Amino acid sequence: MLYLEIVFLAIVQGITEFLPVSSSGHLIVLASVFDQFGEQMHDKITINVMLHLGTLAAILVFYWRRILALLGKDRRVVGLLVVATIPAAVVGFPLKYYFDDVLENPLLAGFMFLVTGAMLLWTGRCKPGQIECRDLSYSRALVIGLFQAFALLPGVSRSGSTIVAGLGSGLKRDEAAAFSFLLAIPAIGGAGLLEIKDLFDKPTIATPVLALVVGGLVSLVVGLIALAWLVRWIQKGRLHYFAWWVLALGPAVIAWQLWLRR
Repeated sequence: MLYLEIVFLAIVQGITEFLPVSSSGHLIVLASVFDQFGEQMHDKITINVMLHLGTLAAILVFYWRRILALLGKDRRVVGLLVVATIPAAVVGFPLKYYFDDVLENPLLAGFMFLVTGAMLLWTGRCKPGQIECRDLSYSRALVIGLFQAFALLPGVSRSGSTIVAGLGSGLKRDEAAAFSFLLAIPAIGGAGLLEIKDLFDKPTIATPVLALVVGGLVSLVVGLIALAWLVRWIQKGRLHYFAWWVLALGPAVIAWQLWLRR
């Protein structure tokens, strides 16, 4: 049952990491459902991060040409990515080590789904800019980084919030998507390294390593498909379509959690 639950979570992760509906929020809510009706998961954060590593691999495969360009014509983008990564790094460390309960709170995810929906609705009225990633200013890169730091809260879409910030900074639609997912590489990779370190420090982890590996591979394959789909939708200006899902899901999760706590 645990393997089936992790594979299901991996499919959801592969879809929701790239579609702007908050992968962490969906994973936390589903893990809570499994705790109530299936086999309890004792390592939710570990499973979450390992599945994120699978979607990180999907980004590396999909954007390998853009990544190679960082060594040549797009060298300036490396500095922009460093600046944009700082807020998440500053906020992420204390959140992980002192506020783990916040990262696993499904009620908070329900409220944050509504915030994600509001941001996505704004993109339906936002006119795309004409700036490419290499022409972005450092101050605007920092603003995008602040949106990524905010997305550490469950229910806030990392891809959605950073793409919204990119569009608001004047980036072209496809460039906003590219910067968002290039920015995900250090963010997800750093979180993954910290989690791998914790795995070695805690050899008594309850979840089998093989289950984590299988989950990562499934999220990689599903993530590649979802990423290709999202890029096409962004180019067509359809990002706001996803708002209706999280705007419906948020109240449902809030009502469910309040019912459990009555």
